[in-house]
Amino acid sequence: MSKYETPLKNRVPFGQKAAFGAGHLVNNLLPGSLGVFMFFLLTAFGMDPFLAGLLGGLPRLYDAITDPIMGYISDNTVSRWGRRKPYIFVGAIFAGIMFIVLWQLNPENSQTYNFWYFLIISLVFLTGNTIFSTPLIGLGYEMTFDYNERTRLMGFSQTIGQIAWMIVPWFWVIIADPDLFATQAEGVRKLSIVVGSICIILGIMPALFCKEVDQANLTNRDELTLKNIAKNFKSLLKNMVLIFKNTTFVRLCAATFLVFNGFQMVASFSYFIIVFYMFKGDYGSAGTWPAWFSTISALATAVLIIPVITWMSNKWGKRKAFIVSTAISMVGYSLKWWGFNPDNPWMIFMPIPLIVFGIGGLFTLMMSMTADVCDLDELNNGMPRKEGTFGAIYWWMVKLGQGLALVLGGLILKLVGFDQNVGVQAAETLTRLRLADILVPATTAGLAIWVMWGYDLSEEKAKQIKDELVSRRGEL
Repeated sequence: MSKYETPLKNRVPFGQKAAFGAGHLVNNLLPGSLGVFMFFLLTAFGMDPFLAGLLGGLPRLYDAITDPIMGYISDNTVSRWGRRKPYIFVGAIFAGIMFIVLWQLNPENSQTYNFWYFLIISLVFLTGNTIFSTPLIGLGYEMTFDYNERTRLMGFSQTIGQIAWMIVPWFWVIIADPDLFATQAEGVRKLSIVVGSICIILGIMPALFCKEVDQANLTNRDELTLKNIAKNFKSLLKNMVLIFKNTTFVRLCAATFLVFNGFQMVASFSYFIIVFYMFKGDYGSAGTWPAWFSTISALATAVLIIPVITWMSNKWGKRKAFIVSTAISMVGYSLKWWGFNPDNPWMIFMPIPLIVFGIGGLFTLMMSMTADVCDLDELNNGMPRKEGTFGAIYWWMVKLGQGLALVLGGLILKLVGFDQNVGVQAAETLTRLRLADILVPATTAGLAIWVMWGYDLSEEKAKQIKDELVSRRGEL
């Protein structure tokens, strides 16, 4: 158990934590809203399902390329305002505006026009989002160099970020409500203006109120010019090779891929089980139960689980906290067998406090541990520090897992025999679906525990690294 107390100089003030948390709320709200709005490409704008799938998948390939590039640019930027905050400020405004523009579609337009309009604007929007989100992640890694304060910072930001997941499920209800909007297309267009505007206001908060690391201590940065573009690209590839050789970081990526991918693969299954198992395919009777399930999950994560995870980390260390929280989530997944009860719908909330230990612990602890890994990288490879590149690669793994989960989730639905064209599913199909909903995330969570069992960057080792780096830099 740690008895170490964080020095005052290494504590992040509440105002800065709140501003950083506002940025994370935007980082969740934009992709969360995008996921819901994408559904209405089919129902509101008449997009062919195959074309809609392309619009969901193709931009992810572009995203995978731009994230590491933006991380490298941010790491090596030299400016009077810092190397993160200028991009966060401009990116938040640009991404918010382009999100609004993206959804100003009209169902009267031809399908070909809407397809190309959406694809091109998606790429522009994702560019703005990358300019905003990648430096934001890097900023969080360097706001404090204290082992425990990093967990508190990430826990606080994740708590604020969960507000997005409390709100997003209700977009389904709001857009489709005929009392609010004459058509779903109108609902999408108008709600996108609200979401984009909120993201602009909250997104600039980290740029205005958060503090970056002292620029004087950052040396050996590459000169970013058009003349040096070939040299810069070579340096980016070299940095990525060094990062992937960091086995400690690779463990974090692998564990994240497993936990998040397992969770995402069956994320939609709860909706299907509620509608087709609990309410026999009657969407009207199912009502808002699926939305409440998602909202209560996010609320439990924010107000209950993340504070507990933070306490566990400070008491036992991050590795043990991850293993325990992930194991608890496995118990929660198993309880879904009894929780999804047709005779008592309120039972769906019973497993939630245990299930959300998985995702709640994952991003709180993994982001904190990635910050520790950035110190390890500086110890082994020297300057420049690579928080932006580490963050970009880590979140690239998250996005890769999310994309793969969408494909595998559909495959599992097909394998269990789910038929989207019938209102009442066969009993054996529902049984197989319920088993998959439990076994898939529980299995990937168990594999993640196995991966993290050998993680060796303890609190004591992290403090030794920090002391060595302070000595190297000549800091007090």
